[in-house]
Parts: sequence; C-alpha cells; structure tokens
Amino acid sequence: MDRQLHGGDTYGHPSALDFSSNTSPLGLPESVQKALAGSVGDWDGYPDPLCRDLTAAIAAADGVPAAWVHCGNGAADLIFRVAQALKPRRALTLAPTFSEYEYALAAAGCETAFHPLHEKDNFALTDTILGKLSPALDLVMLCNPNNPTGQPVDGELLRRILKKCADCKITLLVDECFVPFLDEPEAHTLKGELAAHKNLIVLRAFTKLYAMAGLRLGYLLCANPETIEAVCACEPPWNVSLPAQTAGIAALADGEYDSRVREVVKAERKYLAGELQKLDLRVLGSRANYLFFKCNACRDLDALLEQRGILIRPCGNFRGLDERFYRAAVKTHAQNERLVEALTEILKGA
Repeated sequence: MDRQLHGGDTYGHPSALDFSSNTSPLGLPESVQKALAGSVGDWDGYPDPLCRDLTAAIAAADGVPAAWVHCGNGAADLIFRVAQALKPRRALTLAPTFSEYEYALAAAGCETAFHPLHEKDNFALTDTILGKLSPALDLVMLCNPNNPTGQPVDGELLRRILKKCADCKITLLVDECFVPFLDEPEAHTLKGELAAHKNLIVLRAFTKLYAMAGLRLGYLLCANPETIEAVCACEPPWNVSLPAQTAGIAALADGEYDSRVREVVKAERKYLAGELQKLDLRVLGSRANYLFFKCNACRDLDALLEQRGILIRPCGNFRGLDERFYRAAVKTHAQNERLVEALTEILKGA
C-alpha cells in the first residue's frame, strides 16, 4: 500500500473538485469560523495542555464522565498513540480498512493479522471474525462504519465481538468517526458499553462531521484510567492547538449544524447512489457520507475524471481490493450533478 494515497490531495490539484476527501459537504460551520476569528488574539499563548473546556464539552455531548475523554491532534494521532501506549504484540484488523491502523501497529513493533471482507458479503463483517479472537491477540482495531466501504457492523455482532474480546482480555478499539452519518447513529455506537467494558476504546473526530480536517482534532473515550494514562504518557506537550480547542467547543455548541449535515448527506447519498447505478456501477455498503463502488468498464476512472477536474479516491491500494474499486464523497447537489455528468461522459460517451 502507498501511504501517500489518502483522499484530499488538493495541494497537487488546487483547482479540482475534490470527491476524494469525505468531509462534510457543508464545510466548516459558520459558528466555528466566527469563534476562530474571535480567538485570534489569544493565539500567541500556549493552549491548555489538558484541554479542560473542550473535554468538558465533549463529555457533556457524549454523556460520559470527563475522566473518560482524551483529546488528540486528529484521530490518526490517537491511533498511533494507542498503539505506542499499549505496545501490543499481536493485533487484528480488517482488510480492506483504513490503512493507518496497519501503519500505527507496525510502528509499535506489532505483528498484525488481517480478517478479510468479501464482495460476496457486500464487504460486511460477518461472525467469522469471532473465530479469529483468542487470547493470543492483544488488540483489535475496527472501523465502524468501515472505510472505504461505508458498511456498518451489525449491532448484535459488534456486541458479541466486544464480549469475546473481554473474555480473551483483548483491547477493542472501535473507530466511530463516521457513525454520525449513519441513519441511526445511536444504534451503532458502543459508547453505552464503556462503563461495563474497561477493554473498550471508542475513537471519534471532528474531521468528518464538522469539516475540520485542517484543524486536526479527535478524541477517544475509555473508562479504563490506566489506558488513558498510558496514552497521555505517549504524547508531546500542547498536542491540541488553541484554534483546534476553540473550534471543537464552538462546534459542539452549534445545535443545528450536525442535523443539517445529516439531512443533506442522507438525501444526496440516495441521489448519487441511484445515478451511479444507472451507469452500471455497482454500489456497495455506502451508508456513511461516501459512496463505495465498483467499475468494471475501466480501471483508470480516477485518471479520466482528473482530466475533467474531479478527484475521486481510487481504492486499489487497499488490502483486498483492486483497481476496479473507488470511493467518492457525498457533496452538495450541484457538485454531485457535476460528478454524474463527468461519469456519464466517460462511461456512456455522452
């Protein structure tokens, strides 16, 4: 896998319409922009190293004790720090899934096994993973819903996985960065299991829902104080900038933005999926804020779209996928129409 091939390489394509990065189609909330503008005069000082106000806001929003919350410089930062803190000898993750799990585990000297997801199952996780869970593992990293497939884990199966991990003394990290985009997000989160399962870590970020990718802000939830302390010990001081803390507090105080984003994503996801299917593209999973699809007609669809000023995410560098698979973010209706027009021109010769 080429680690450089993440979505959002707009610096190399500054004028392109970017469907490769799956953040909110509504952009940075106006409330956050105003809060950032108003805080510029404070940026000459150090940020709160304990993120006290932000931690309190997250705890209130997620309904957990503040002691269970730990903030970081984006979700990727926390993935690496969990791996460094726990020092697992052997771990399990999925294939395909977000590649930074593999890189973080390798950087920590961990041997990683991969549980394959299959097209015949629409890349959904099945109970076959339960047979892979044993005391020989120290850590399991799951993405729910999975990236790049957008396929959530069945709630009952997820709790069976959690229970078996607990029985086998395995730490389970569940990356829920895309949970807010699901139609019923509260039915898919494991936040309610934290108190009963000290082996559980839930990962969240402001990156996707609030379009704060450039500000870098994520957090984890865990009821085990020893885990929180170990993660803290692996971080540099002032790891979360003052602008990021300000932005996070403002985002959580905005009572309307997240509901508007979910409404737009739900409507546009349905529209875009229907249009892709009309073009004989096989849409799989795709229940988050992006479409995961297979194109048998050509294997250079991303290059052909790039010639037309549009970026999508080729998925051939994910474990278990090839050059026929792609991911495209759900954006505004006008932007989605432009993508459909370009795809029609390429695939139908319109």
